[in-house]
Amino acid sequence: MSTEPGPRTRRSQSRHRRSRAFAGMFAVVVAALAVVGLAGAAASVAQGPRVTQVSVDPEAAAAASGSRLIVTTTQSLAEVDPSQVTITPETPFEVDTSGRSVGVRFTLPLWDDTEYTVAIDDVASLGGGPTAAITETFRTPPTEMFLLQRGGADQAGGADGDLIYRTDLTGQNAVPVFRHPHIEDFRATGEHLVVSVRTDDDQPGLIVTDLDGENEQELPLPGDGFISNLQSADRGERIGYTFSDAELDADSGRESRLFTASLGDVDAEPREIEVSGSDPRVAEWRFVPDTDSILLMSFDGSLLLTGSGADAGAATALGAAVGIDGIARGSSEAVVDRLEQSVVIDLTDAGEEPLVAPEADLGGTTSVTPLPDGSTIRTAAVLEDDVPTGRTSVALVGADGATRMLTELAETDAVIQVCISPSARYVALMLAPDAVTNPYDTYQLPLPERPQTRILKVDDGEEIVALNGASISWCQVPPL
Repeated sequence: MSTEPGPRTRRSQSRHRRSRAFAGMFAVVVAALAVVGLAGAAASVAQGPRVTQVSVDPEAAAAASGSRLIVTTTQSLAEVDPSQVTITPETPFEVDTSGRSVGVRFTLPLWDDTEYTVAIDDVASLGGGPTAAITETFRTPPTEMFLLQRGGADQAGGADGDLIYRTDLTGQNAVPVFRHPHIEDFRATGEHLVVSVRTDDDQPGLIVTDLDGENEQELPLPGDGFISNLQSADRGERIGYTFSDAELDADSGRESRLFTASLGDVDAEPREIEVSGSDPRVAEWRFVPDTDSILLMSFDGSLLLTGSGADAGAATALGAAVGIDGIARGSSEAVVDRLEQSVVIDLTDAGEEPLVAPEADLGGTTSVTPLPDGSTIRTAAVLEDDVPTGRTSVALVGADGATRMLTELAETDAVIQVCISPSARYVALMLAPDAVTNPYDTYQLPLPERPQTRILKVDDGEEIVALNGASISWCQVPPL
């Protein structure tokens, strides 16, 4: 039998011609697309990196340190040096480069209600070619804060009872957020309010809500007793407090023990922070900003730096102290009172130097509140011929000792606490106006019956607003 192909039919010949034509056209299209693609790639390289996406959360950037602006481009980028980045207004930052993205991390909270411009010059592709300039602008929102009012009618328009309300810097937009018959203290984190309360049968409670007061939940506690020194970390939704048992005597019971808890897991049992070989009773303590560490002072005066998690048993001894004045947000430097003098301790290496003396004689200093740039807000009793006048001065003392008076308070007003806004743009003075006729209540954490919070600008002492209420949410610790 013959195996040679027979003559093609007309139909098969037509099909064959069409196939050859299609193959030719397909090859032409592929070649054209390749040329277009190469041309596009060449054009992209010729233009340098171009921005395809920008990610920034202005609200978070104004509330806490560590927020980022992330710019994604069309090309993999060469390392961006900090010298290529300019931020207006100036604020400290860090920069990192990964693949097609460059991130600018704000190491301090940004000012509220302020337009920021981030400019990155000479942004280069890993493959070479022309560089590009990237400029991004965003605006932070106006600041808001929470305050506590105990008992009586409130300026937010509510009934009797203890109230936490939210307001802005005008003081004209107060909104009730959370009510309870007995609020001892509260703190605000990035996502929650945590409120220390006493129940009708005088039991302790820690209530967690959203920032609008909704989705109320109760945290587990170590037992029946008393909560004090409630604090929150600037990031990470972590809180801490000291706890004492209701039944306490010389032979049994826990006294002033430090516990921490995560608001991300409200059902988890609190963790006790125990440092091996030290007095378990904690007199004062602070979260160290941007770390998992805690600085504490035990009842025997030992100053210790320890962890807040599984590493809590290990600690660095920092000598003896009589008090902790504070640690500024975004800082690793703690202002501590030694028996002989006040000192500044660098918690990264335990280095220590005396607290700078003010150029001006402030009189008898009563409080020192550190700021991130090394300056401090100091309150002092005004003296005349070395005799107290009853007036109180509030001054900004620079890291070099340069002193600028912010305000002087009348002898009728007593300063209870000084707190700094997250961005260090404002200082809040919690006062007892007309102190002689303004008695304290009978809570475990007593407050004057008519507290007032005055907010000043740090740079020039201008008073922004005076608010009825106490324990502004800028405070990292309760009034002592």
